Amino acid sequence: MIPRAEYPRPQLVREAWANLNGSWQFCLDQGRSGRARGLPTAAALDGTILVPFCPESRLSGVGYTDFMSAVWYRRTVTLPAAWAGTRVLLHFGAVDFATEVWVNGQSVGTHRGGYSSFSFEITTALQAGENVITVCAEDDTRSPLQARGKQSEEYASHGCDYTRTTGIWQTVWLEAVPATYIAKLKLTPDLANGQVHIAAVLDGAAADGLTLTAMATFDGVAVGTATVRTQAGVTLLTLTVDPAQVHAWAPGHPALYDLQLTLCDDARVLDAVQSYFGLRTITLAPPAILLNGMPVFQRLILDQGFYPDGIYTAPSDDELRADIERSLAMGFNGARLHQKVFEARFLYWADKLGYLVWGEMGSWGLDHGHGDAQRNFLAEWMEIVERDVNHPALVGWCPFNETWGGIYPDLLQLTYRLTKQYDPTRPVIDTSGNYHVGLTDVYDAHDYDQNPATFAARHQPFAEGGAPHDFFPGKDAPYAGQPYFISEYGGIWWNPAQTDENAWGYGNRPQSEDEFLARYRGLTEALLGNPRMCGFCYTQLTDVEQEVNGLYTYDRRAKFDPEIIRAINAQAAAIETERV
Repeated sequence: MIPRAEYPRPQLVREAWANLNGSWQFCLDQGRSGRARGLPTAAALDGTILVPFCPESRLSGVGYTDFMSAVWYRRTVTLPAAWAGTRVLLHFGAVDFATEVWVNGQSVGTHRGGYSSFSFEITTALQAGENVITVCAEDDTRSPLQARGKQSEEYASHGCDYTRTTGIWQTVWLEAVPATYIAKLKLTPDLANGQVHIAAVLDGAAADGLTLTAMATFDGVAVGTATVRTQAGVTLLTLTVDPAQVHAWAPGHPALYDLQLTLCDDARVLDAVQSYFGLRTITLAPPAILLNGMPVFQRLILDQGFYPDGIYTAPSDDELRADIERSLAMGFNGARLHQKVFEARFLYWADKLGYLVWGEMGSWGLDHGHGDAQRNFLAEWMEIVERDVNHPALVGWCPFNETWGGIYPDLLQLTYRLTKQYDPTRPVIDTSGNYHVGLTDVYDAHDYDQNPATFAARHQPFAEGGAPHDFFPGKDAPYAGQPYFISEYGGIWWNPAQTDENAWGYGNRPQSEDEFLARYRGLTEALLGNPRMCGFCYTQLTDVEQEVNGLYTYDRRAKFDPEIIRAINAQAAAIETERV
């Protein structure tokens, strides 16, 4: 049985593909001498691993948790006979960190970045019969030139840093494409006009003068088509939905349209792909963030995306969906995807279930002042934005979190501008929970005060029309009237069964479940009742290793009756009931 066998790229689906997850040959390369020792053309490696799980994880079958300088993978594959005459692409969902790939001993490409997806065309390196794929991934979690997120830079996990991930941690797969094919799509929803604007990137020598047709359906009923002649580079077209079939995507009402794109010459179909889209708008109308013209208080949970047996990788597609359902069961309508870029399948389920998400980079560990670190970060971040821009569930970008240890405003401002250039439809936060640099669409703060009375008092002047609390006097850029929310709070340390002496959480531990719930209620109601607060983000969905401030344990058992938490979260927020 192939692990994680589901189609890995749900917004650009093509029939001709092959999942390469499963058993691969594997070895460590602590001296990074594998190239000198001939591993790109080696007959065999001396171990095995279950891809796509990282070697630190139990599911991989390796379970090695010390630092790994480099790792090597090898497997053979025979292409389907039906792929003869096609171009073949080799895709990687994510590999941490610096990757080189060989096919039959020929290098086919390199990539840097531990979170973004990438692919190489391998057509010319293939041969008849069996083909050997070899992958090397080099990783230095302690290097200031690469972003590590919450991966521990010490030998063991500690505080809010956890077990590392090295090498392949998302699906590896092959895809057969025609000589000229639809390589990328950018879908921009236009709810006011009942349209979706499509930018299609074609790859191939004969990209000019073809016919590209888009057809949208809703619940299996055709609701609109558009056809244009193509041009090299980017082909633009706008599809107008039948006015009687315009449905807004929203939390709790995830209206999604299926989209089929067909590329033809004068005589035949060259390529066909399936996608989907949702029609919704995001508008900043301080103090609110409007969704489809209405103030929607964002009841977010901090989700770090770690799993006891898979580390960065969910054991199954069902578990990706289940984490969203666990959050919804407690009355949250979305999540801040924290210090990790989640896989496309998670965002797919967020789209399907009507669950708001903020996209974030695993930015910790980076030396913001080093030129190579800046180049690595910006290149990878823009790959991430390009991959995820079409998801209607994604309502904002947050490239940096708590940029302690020195602020480089130029980097933060450049990242903001690049993100807005590619995606002007969503708000961007310059850096969450730290010193804002004066270029941010949303102003946020982190507040882990555990006393509901002092917590509420701190934010009362803002509720009454004053400035928000200044957490960093003389360092923060002045508040300029943006929508404002507390993007981390709570983190209440609660797991009576936790015996680990390294257990970690925020503040003093409650002495009983009732004390926990009273604290949770007091903190949360202070934010819900603030008429100038547009949302909150509670820390966090689950425990992660020694960090025990989750509403669920690390193995996903609810610590409290979900209905109790839901009843608190579901109370009407002031910003939703008062006219904006």
